[in-house]
Amino acid sequence: MKNILVLCTGNSCRSQIAQAYLQKLCGDKAKVYSAGIETHGVNPRAIETMREDGIDISHHTSNHIDEYTHLSFNFIITVCDNAKENCPYFPGNAKRFQHNFTDPAKAKGTEEEIREAFRKVREQIKVYCEDWASKELL
Repeated sequence: MKNILVLCTGNSCRSQIAQAYLQKLCGDKAKVYSAGIETHGVNPRAIETMREDGIDISHHTSNHIDEYTHLSFNFIITVCDNAKENCPYFPGNAKRFQHNFTDPAKAKGTEEEIREAFRKVREQIKVYCEDWASKELL
């Protein structure tokens, strides 16, 4: 079984969404973790937008990267530039991937415009995860 770490700034939206999609896609081929270089709590809008796609992340927790330094990862995926630039060194030969997704938590506007920003990022992450999993694990 492979270990995958999805890393973001606050472990509240993008990494939570990616963790959920990757775990669904990888099934028993991988254990997927998500963490942040900070912890901001799981964003309620991330929970809501994933629920719209049939995935429950309400049980997820916001974890700090330091909680996983004892684990060996096969893959580390950073989903924002800030996390890539501040990712600590992990021993081993983890294959690293980077994609900078817009932070939906910073969206401004009406409630519907903010929800739409979350949906847009969710769909971008879903497509990225499907593509990544098909190339790296499946």
